[in-house]
Amino acid sequence: MVIFMNVLVVDDEKEIADLIEIYLKNENLDVYKFYESKNILKFLENTKIDLAILDVMMPEIDGFALVKIIREKYNFPIILVTAKIEDIDKISGLSLGADDYITKPFQPLELVARVKAQLRRYLKYNQNNSEKEIIEFRNIMINNKTHEFYLNDVKVDLTKTEFAILWNLCLNLGEVLKTEDLFKIVWGTEYFEADNNTVMVHIRHLREKMKDTGKEPKYIKTVWGVGYKIEK
Repeated sequence: MVIFMNVLVVDDEKEIADLIEIYLKNENLDVYKFYESKNILKFLENTKIDLAILDVMMPEIDGFALVKIIREKYNFPIILVTAKIEDIDKISGLSLGADDYITKPFQPLELVARVKAQLRRYLKYNQNNSEKEIIEFRNIMINNKTHEFYLNDVKVDLTKTEFAILWNLCLNLGEVLKTEDLFKIVWGTEYFEADNNTVMVHIRHLREKMKDTGKEPKYIKTVWGVGYKIEK
């Protein structure tokens, strides 16, 4: 169980925000709750947040815009909550930097499970590990201790999820990492067929940041029907 961690909840539906707060507090999580989005950025400047749960359909600043703004400065996990069920909305949120997505109505215990999975991964990749955790090959350098990624000696900023995907692919150089296994490692939860799109969107976003979006990518290779790999 994760304790003493701060979760930001932003939802203009008071009943939903209050319900999420109750369930998260039962997990010994500290919850900061807002019913509007306009003061969030000022709040983040003064409070350490480990995970955010954002409603998509909010007045003033909607969830998608808020994700984009947050990602300019912060890398904590973000879970989007919305009544929208179209794939394009899910893809849009993930492309902007969200780490997970859940649709209304949802089971509170499912949301709790997703929150705990994201926090476990966040802790794992941010713990103070004294062991040297650097992988260098070709023109890539990735440091799991400092969470830095360099391509051609130029630093490339990645979200936590993007970094976790790339790190695990680098750990398995030359080997195919199945989509199902990659999802379980990075998201820390069970894999379902629909989750293939989640992984695919993050891989595409990684390729864009690596400027490797050609028909035959140089770095992250797709093994159709199986998964992904980075060749040695």
